[in-house]
Amino acid sequence: MKVLVLGGTGLISSQIVVRLLEAGHDVSVFNRGKRPLPYGDSVASVVGDKSDAEGFTAIARSLDVDAVIDMISFDAQDARVTVNAFQHTVQQIIFCSSSAAYKRPYKSVPIREDAEDLFDDPSFGYAFGKAEMERYLQQVAAEGIVPVTIIRPSLTYGIGASNVGVLRQNYNIVHRIKNRKPLVMFGDGTTPWSFTFAPDLAKAFVGAVGNKMTYGQAYHATSDEIHIWQDLYTAFGEVLGIEPEIVHISSDLLKAANPDLFSHLYYEKSYCGLFDNTKVKRDIPSFKAEISLRAGLDMMVDWYERDAHAVDEAKDRLEDRLAALHGDWTRQLQQLGPM
Repeated sequence: MKVLVLGGTGLISSQIVVRLLEAGHDVSVFNRGKRPLPYGDSVASVVGDKSDAEGFTAIARSLDVDAVIDMISFDAQDARVTVNAFQHTVQQIIFCSSSAAYKRPYKSVPIREDAEDLFDDPSFGYAFGKAEMERYLQQVAAEGIVPVTIIRPSLTYGIGASNVGVLRQNYNIVHRIKNRKPLVMFGDGTTPWSFTFAPDLAKAFVGAVGNKMTYGQAYHATSDEIHIWQDLYTAFGEVLGIEPEIVHISSDLLKAANPDLFSHLYYEKSYCGLFDNTKVKRDIPSFKAEISLRAGLDMMVDWYERDAHAVDEAKDRLEDRLAALHGDWTRQLQQLGPM
């Protein structure tokens, strides 16, 4: 099929492009052209700005494509622009949502699509925006405007990831372990979680292309490997051959310290992150998450050491300060003694 990817250079979308090519699709990407495409002549580039709805629609209607994978819609208005631009010219639009769109606390564990409601608290803008997008797309599907498929990634890592760790400190994790500096973990580190890697997740998007079983459906697609959050730092330590020092601070205190950086922990990551992938495996049999946490982090450390080993000094100082405060609180609590 002729497939257009809106985005095409990000962590997940770049892997989608690679797998689309491997599957024999004719692939083009639409973005603002700020990053060079790493695909050579295999992929056609369409340059534009989706925030210019009129200009984007004009470009969209000039293209000859069968399916669109939209990786850059974050709320209902974003999705509406995509639907309006392509509803009369394509066979299917696949939207990237997020497991953050589920309302917490969950009603099912492992989490099932048919058991959950959508997020309804505007306090966490990212989750609320994705949920509003899905509510709009449900209307699109119900009215038969255009076949849509929704895929909800959970936390996804890989080459190019910028969201690794509690502080999203990325290479800083390796830097701090190597330098025997403590790492901050939210809560007691025992929240169950499935860490997924982008090459695996891309299989769900590619398997949905032209797949009529997925029309009008929403899926999460994650690893089935069960971990707790602290395993992330422990596994990094195993890769590096150094046991990490970990200090624990509650997610509500972290949110109070820096809401922009830590709200995702309080609203999303402090709840169980184990998902039942029965539905996606039923309708997209090619989806199978095969990259283990250890294998994925081996890949990440290789990439860090080769291409992405800059330390984020501001986050390093923040983590130093949080660890020092943790030490102060611990000493003060120890001084309370028995009652």
